[in-house]
Amino acid sequence: MNSGARIEAFLEMMAAERGAADNTLASYRRDLEDASDHLGGRLADADAAGIRDYLDNLAGRGFATTSQARRLSALRQFFRFLYAEGLRGDDPTGIVDSPKKDRALPKTMSEGDTGRLLDRAASEAASPETAGTDGLAAARLHALVEVLYATGLRVSELVSLPLTVALRDERFFVVRGKGDKERMVPLSAKARDAMRRWLEERNANARLAESPFLFPAASESGHLPRQVFARDLKGLAARTGIPAAKISPHVLRHAFASHLLQNGADLRAVQQLLGHSDISTTQIYTHVLEERLLKLVNEHHPLAD
Repeated sequence: MNSGARIEAFLEMMAAERGAADNTLASYRRDLEDASDHLGGRLADADAAGIRDYLDNLAGRGFATTSQARRLSALRQFFRFLYAEGLRGDDPTGIVDSPKKDRALPKTMSEGDTGRLLDRAASEAASPETAGTDGLAAARLHALVEVLYATGLRVSELVSLPLTVALRDERFFVVRGKGDKERMVPLSAKARDAMRRWLEERNANARLAESPFLFPAASESGHLPRQVFARDLKGLAARTGIPAAKISPHVLRHAFASHLLQNGADLRAVQQLLGHSDISTTQIYTHVLEERLLKLVNEHHPLAD
């Protein structure tokens, strides 16, 4: 079995046994095929020196340490699969050190700017002519930003929400996220109101009313493309007086998590809400906890300066 066939076998296992999503499988394929190309098509036979040489090549091509680490992770899983299947007697990645990652803090927004953004979206939905748009587009954007900030959904989860989420009108709904895993997220009263108003506009449009998606569109997927939402969000930010370069759907997701932690939420609870399978992913927000604890000590310790 050559390297290409072994990559295919690995991807089949990831899909069948671990329920890996299509995007995840495509990412693994790109990473493994790139490594195989560098190693002359003999990835399955690579040794530790070859893996290190590939990582050095990535660094030389300008890949960030996070990208190098992700590719090494894909290689580790691939070689563990080969070892488990008896296709190799060793794992060459076992003695390869991970690239040291810089601690990157997530871009976020202040509570004040987030409130201004949501208020602007609400006012445009109430009076769409102020934004020079129609009621349908303004109501949709209002619902999108309210739901995103209320739930911290990934943008791919948000734009592909099923219509049934809005029909139930409950304080919680279940979302299917990465790896086809389900989790429960809360929905604020403002978000529910925005969804109801959007639903009225949506259902009055015969072209949209029959779609199974909450945010339908004439796209290949049948729902609003995330790039369209990102573009509309930047336009909303600009009209609010917030630099468009500082905002994206991912920034609002980070704001959701950061604001929860700033106001006393537990890191484990935020992990569950964000849909992180590993607490280490959520720990990028520990700087928020550190700031909160420092403030707590300074304000309440009897001997603090």
